[in-house]
Amino acid sequence: MAIRKVVKIGDELLRKKSKPVKNFDEDLWQLLDDMRETMYKNDGMGLAAIQVGVLRRCVVMDVNNMFLEFINPVIIDSEGEDISEEGCLSVGKFNGRVARPMRVTVSAYDRYGYPFTITGEKLLARCICHELDHLDGILFVDKSLDKDKYFKSGR
Repeated sequence: MAIRKVVKIGDELLRKKSKPVKNFDEDLWQLLDDMRETMYKNDGMGLAAIQVGVLRRCVVMDVNNMFLEFINPVIIDSEGEDISEEGCLSVGKFNGRVARPMRVTVSAYDRYGYPFTITGEKLLARCICHELDHLDGILFVDKSLDKDKYFKSGR
């Protein structure tokens, strides 16, 4: 495993749309292992491949001591609303309030190519939405109810 450099806001790569994973092979497993190590090293809760410079639709997260990997994830259902504060390894010290669904159901694949579906609530739902936004080039600051503070600060 290796710790990779986290891509920071301002790098155009973060605004690109990630491509589907087609090969569930040792290269993917290495990427996922590196992402996990990088996330933990940076005290993160989640990390998308694009945040380590790889344009592939995969994310890792650790929420409530539950480590998860999502390959080619798609939100298939959501309900409710929860407004809470978020931060991001790619953004830095700024935190902002973001409205997210209270519950989401996601269809994805594991590292071996097996499909699964999971429903997350509250913090897990928030983390899933945050990380999946990265796969489409969206950062939490774009949706933040406090984004004026962020953009006025010249960041």
